[in-house]
Amino acid sequence: MNSDHPTAANPKWMLWTGRVISALPVLMLLMSGAMKFIKPPGMEEGLAKIGWTEDQMLGLGIVEVACTILYIIPQTSVLGAILLTGYMGGAIATHARVGEAFIVQAILGVLIWLGLYLRDPRLRALLPWRSSPQPSSVSK
Repeated sequence: MNSDHPTAANPKWMLWTGRVISALPVLMLLMSGAMKFIKPPGMEEGLAKIGWTEDQMLGLGIVEVACTILYIIPQTSVLGAILLTGYMGGAIATHARVGEAFIVQAILGVLIWLGLYLRDPRLRALLPWRSSPQPSSVSK
């Protein structure tokens, strides 16, 4: 560990809570990516409704699974979260454009970052929660 950049300790409860929270979007995204490869019956009609074609699904599935794998790997998890944020933004825009609900995509985006925040002390050091200033305990 590099002593020039100390990191805060990561309590076990925080690490495991972050892993569980991260598992939810990971499982959903991997399942969604797999569906884009499998192309189950009825998928073409659903895609047409949101303005996508079946031949575009392979590329979207590759991107979705690749970004999710980057998110799972601790060394590339921040990059994966950034890429998944962009992917979720595109999904939200697609559903909003056709007047569909996009709450699931928004929640997935929040869970991606919340899970990573809890399991990575470097991210918590970079993005600390603001607290009100404490009064000085030094008396004059």
